[in-house]
Formats: sequence, C-alpha cells, structure tokens
Amino acid sequence: MANAKILIILDCNALVHRSFHALGDFRTAKGELVNAVYGFTSILLKVLKEFEPEYVAASFDVAGPTFRDEEYEDYKATRVKAPDELYQQIPRVKEVLEALNISIYEKEGFEADDVIGTVAKLAHKEERALEIVIVSGDLDTLQLVDKRTKVYTMRKGLHDTVLYDEGAVRKRFGGLGPGQMVDFKGLKGDPSDNIPGVAGVGEKTAIQLLRDFGSLDNLYETLGKDRASRNVRPKLAEKLFEGKEQAFFSRELATIRRDVPITFRLHDLAWRNFDRGEVEQVFRKLEFRSLLSRLPSIKAGISDQRLGVPASSVSGVQSDFVYEKIESLHQDGVFSKEVYELEKKLVPIIKDMEEAGIKIDRNHFSKLAKSIAAKLKKLERKIYETAGKEFNINSPQQLSVVLFEDLGLATKGLKKTPGRVISTAVSELEKLEGMHPVISELFTYRELQKLYSTYITPLPKIADQKDRIHTHFDQLGTATGRTSSSSPNMQNIPVRGEWGLEIRKGFVAENGYQFVSFDYSQMELRVAAHIADDQRMKEFFGQGADIHRMTAAEVFGVRAEAVTKEMRFRAKALNFGVLYGMGATGFAKSAGVSREEAQHFIDDYFARFPAIYEYIERTKKLARKQGYVETILGRKRYVPEISSSAPHLRAQAERMAINHPIQGSSADIIKMAMVRISSALTANSGTPSAIGTKLLLQIHDELLFEIPDDIIKETAKRIKGIMENVYKLSVPLRVDVSTGRSWGGLDVIKEFE
Repeated sequence: MANAKILIILDCNALVHRSFHALGDFRTAKGELVNAVYGFTSILLKVLKEFEPEYVAASFDVAGPTFRDEEYEDYKATRVKAPDELYQQIPRVKEVLEALNISIYEKEGFEADDVIGTVAKLAHKEERALEIVIVSGDLDTLQLVDKRTKVYTMRKGLHDTVLYDEGAVRKRFGGLGPGQMVDFKGLKGDPSDNIPGVAGVGEKTAIQLLRDFGSLDNLYETLGKDRASRNVRPKLAEKLFEGKEQAFFSRELATIRRDVPITFRLHDLAWRNFDRGEVEQVFRKLEFRSLLSRLPSIKAGISDQRLGVPASSVSGVQSDFVYEKIESLHQDGVFSKEVYELEKKLVPIIKDMEEAGIKIDRNHFSKLAKSIAAKLKKLERKIYETAGKEFNINSPQQLSVVLFEDLGLATKGLKKTPGRVISTAVSELEKLEGMHPVISELFTYRELQKLYSTYITPLPKIADQKDRIHTHFDQLGTATGRTSSSSPNMQNIPVRGEWGLEIRKGFVAENGYQFVSFDYSQMELRVAAHIADDQRMKEFFGQGADIHRMTAAEVFGVRAEAVTKEMRFRAKALNFGVLYGMGATGFAKSAGVSREEAQHFIDDYFARFPAIYEYIERTKKLARKQGYVETILGRKRYVPEISSSAPHLRAQAERMAINHPIQGSSADIIKMAMVRISSALTANSGTPSAIGTKLLLQIHDELLFEIPDDIIKETAKRIKGIMENVYKLSVPLRVDVSTGRSWGGLDVIKEFE
C-alpha cells in the first residue's frame, strides 16, 4: 500500500458493538455512558495513524427491516437485542465523525455491509489503483477481500488487530479464499445472524467440502451426477441433499449486495480538511481529553508552512481561534481564573514570536546536505555489500525480506505490521542488535536519512526572503499546558550528537546580535519536590546540590563523592521516571537492568523519598474521587478513564494524573515568566536593555532570545532574575544562561554560573 491512495471504510455498527462490550462502565462527569464512543474513536484514530488514508467513509445500519428480513422472517431472530445504552451512543459516534469531516453512508432496507460493498465497488470504478481497507468489528466483510481490498479487524478486545488480505483469509479458513466465504456460510450457516446453513455441517466439514469441490454449485452438481461420490460419506451426502434448499438460501442471505442505490463520488470522501477546533470541542464535551494528543496533524502544503504567506496574517487567524478556545476552556471549568488570565496575556507574545522567526544560514545547510548525501551513498553501498544484494533500504517490506529471508535472522519475539510482515521498526531492530553487522549500519543510515529528509533539506525551503523560518506555536497544544510547535516543529530540532549540533549551528543570530538561552534547571523535579513536600529532596535543592548525584547516594547507600557515572545515570532515570508513573518494566528498559533490580531500585527510592510515594498514591485517589487533577495555578486535566474496568486505560489515566500537576505546573511557570518578561521589556521599551531584544523560541523549559551585542549582560541578568522569581516555590528556581552566534554554539555565561 506504500505508493497507492488508500480509502478507509468504517463498519460503524460492528465497531460500536465491539467497543461497548470491550470497555467497562466509562462515563462522563455528568454520568453519560460513552464507552462505545470512546472505543470507536480510539480505533478510528489508530487506523488514521497507521494508514494515513486519502479517503474515509463511514457506514451505519438503519433502524427498520431490510430486504433480508422480508425474504426470511427469522433473519437475526436469535440475536439478543443490544442494550439501549449502546444505541443511545450512536448519535455521539456520528458527532465525532462529522467533526472529523468523514462522510456517512446509510440506506433504508439495507445493512451497513451492503453499503460498504457498494462503496468499495463504486470507488474502484473511479480509481482502479485504489487500495481499500474495511475496518470492522467482525468477519462478515471478508467476502469483499481481493487484490485491492483488505479487512482490518480485532481478534479480541480493541487492540489485538489483524489485517486480512487474500492470504490471511486462506490461512484463517483452511485454504478457502474470500470468494468462497458465502458458500462457506451457505453450508455452515451463521448462528449470530440466524442463517441456518445445512443441518449437521460444521466449520471443518464445510471447509473440507469447499476444498474438494471449490464451490456450492460444483458440490451439488457433482452429487447430482454421482450421489455416492467418494469424497462425501453417505450420511453427509444425505444431509446435504436434505439441506440443499437451505444451503443456497443461506448463501443468498450471507451475500453482501453491491448495488445499493446511493449517490457516490470518490472526491466527496477526500479527508484531512477538518476543523481541529471543532473536533477538540466535541472531545472536551465527551471528556476524551486523553485522545486529543492522538488527533492526526492536518497535512499541509508548503503554502501553509509560511512560504509566501505573510506571517502576520497567519498569526492573526490563529490568535482569533486561540482567544475563542481560551474562553471555551474557562467556561468548561478547565481553566481557573488565574490560568484564563495568563493564557489571554500570552496570545500577543506568541504572535510576536511567530512573526519574528529565526534566521538560518543557507550556505551552512547546503554544505551539510552535500556532506550527509555523500555519507548516505557510501553507507548505502556498504549495506548492499553486507546484505549481499541491492534493495530499497527505505522500503520496510523489502528490508524485512532481506533480514529475515535472505539473511535468515531470527524472528522470535518480533512484532508484525498490519500487513503481517515482520516489522523493521527501530524498536524491533533493537532486539536484533549484535546479531548481524547490517543492523548497526541500518541504525546509522536511518539516523542520517531522517536528519537529511526531516531537517537539512526541507528547512531552507520554508525560510522567507530574509532567511527566517516562522514556526506556528500552539499555546494550548497539549493537555498539560505546554506550548507545542509545528510547520516546522522547532521544539524537535535535534540537540544531541554530532549531527544534531551541526543542524543547530545552521540557526544564526542577525549581525550585531547574539542568541541568549535561558533554561530552567531540573524544573519538573523542583516542582515535584514542592508539590510532594519531600523534605529530603527540598534539602538537596536548597543546597544547590546535583540532585541526581544526591539521589544516587541515597539509593545506593554511598557518599556523594563515591557515586559513579553509572549510578548517577540510573538515579536520573528514576528521578524523571517516577514523575511519569513509570513502573519496574519501564525503568528496567531505560536503565538497562533486570526487572527485579528495577523493582528493588524503585522500592529503595520510595523508602528514601516517602513523600513522593505519598504524592503518587494521594493523587491517584483524588483523581478517582473527583475525575480530574490540576496544576498549582488551577489548570485541570480530566481523567475519566481512571475508573475504567480496562486495565490499560486505567493505568494510562493514572500516569496522566501523576504527571499533570508537575508538568502542567512547570508549563504554567514558564508561561508566567514569558508574560512577566514581555511586560518588563515593554514598560522600559526606551531603555538599552529592551531595544532590539526579541523572544524567538520557547522549547519546553527554555526560552531563546535574540539580543543586541552591546546589552547582552545587562538584559540577560534582568531576564534571569525575572524567571527565577516569577513564582515562589518552597525550593529555589534556577536558570542556566548561555549565549552564542549560533544555536548550536552556545556557551554558558560565566558570571551567571
């Protein structure tokens, strides 16, 4: 499917039923049951991320009899009617689809499967090369599978998914192909729909008969000529003859119609042009705040990435939208009065940052591109030599064949893609490290290829005539309150390693100016110490000590000066891990230790810092009681899934609950600092420390300014003072200051150490 356009067709009723029964009693704060809507939306977002479709359609059943009911009075008569609580959620599901601008198809007298079959047929008429993926909660649509049509469904629950192509259907049904599925149901029947089939013929017998005779027609034609066929036992032959009429009638009932009278144009199914604000409003109403971060980014052309578009006009539109969103969140009770006022004051500051942009050195990027391209070419030849053949390294499917078929690397424990191909994702290749030289070569190649295609070649293309790049900042981009960046994402520019620094060196200050970075030191740990009121941790920060070294000394029971680099590394992983609700398994992976060792470290950690443990347990309990947690300024995050009966949803909600007060409070503080700095510079706009000073970027706990050479020390001292005193925690806030001509060449200002 890599190069083909993809159409997703959603079998909504089947997905809603699957979700309703898979998830527990999941309600909003007002008591509305939304488990089916949540499960459906979660599946939908997963599918949109995995397949990145060009087209999406949704199909529903319509209440009332269908042509099958008219032909067979007992059709689906044995099916237990679903609870009203399920059907009451379908309008909410349609609300989600409409917000995402997904076309809905339904027709009286027909089932959703018939509509799906018709949409698939009409879509292929318009575009033969189209790949179609039918997303369903059951296997009824397998008969529609062909070379260009697949069915994506769940084995159990909502997360164990499988993609059925022709081969997968044959594997599942003992060699039967998709075209034999209706004959299979003709023989076996379908108890869930009360389709009778032939009495006494089960799944194994039906499969064997169709393997021997190919089809229902051939089976009965052969038996008509030779009732004593050597492939059919006499008793079975008798059952088949007695049930002949039922067999053909059952096949007719099971056959999906592909001629439903609907108005259809493939163009109407084009997807991506949805109003993100409208979707967020629906998600907030349903209290699906944890799903907001999973919303797919809207694909944008170069024009949307500020090339040839005045930054001011783009920022203006965004500002109007953000004002509305702030008002809405305040009215919904998500923002306290203090957070509401803070976010309003931040809007013009964000707009100024977007308009200011950041300058790039085109010549530097040009040289870097040539250098990386040459290294990739050399590495490519080396990989071919190691693998013993040439292939498309960037094709996951071809790479999988080379690794696991040609080179014969072990596949045990490796995941598969939705297409049932052994995955070559980084997480899977890491499991193969050391097994073959080509693995390390692939890691290097992928790293360079990502840097080349994501940063080095695209960035110069979106710079304006003054060589400045204008990102978009969304001050409400995350549930915790952290500002996000897009088009391009300036918060994701690599910082570590040789090439990360080289890329950052391509961002330069204007002549007569320098970059000055102000970075809060260990902000989240300081906030955690304050909120949890952990005396030992507060003592370390009060002394200005290295918190990771002191934590290591506590956990390992040694003096601070005896702490090794490895001890400090593990302590650092623990310090940050506990803030995200990380368990023994996660810590074992991040610290490179066994699970038993990891659990021992965590137990020792909580024994040394008991208030942190108490904070975690207290916060989970509070979240379960009130349904939300909040920051020190009153920025709420609702976590309704914390009461879910599904363990994975409950665990995810607990991690969010633990982290939000810490990360969210850190976000509140840096936003307060931005507002306070802006106010101070504006109030003294005529003074030397304000003239020409521009805030360019906000990267998590760091602010990057462009400041005239002759006022750097004076201005830096002032900004550092504001940031360290903007909010009084019970531990001191500390800001590290560094400066340089390029973003990748910043040096610490000695006077501020």
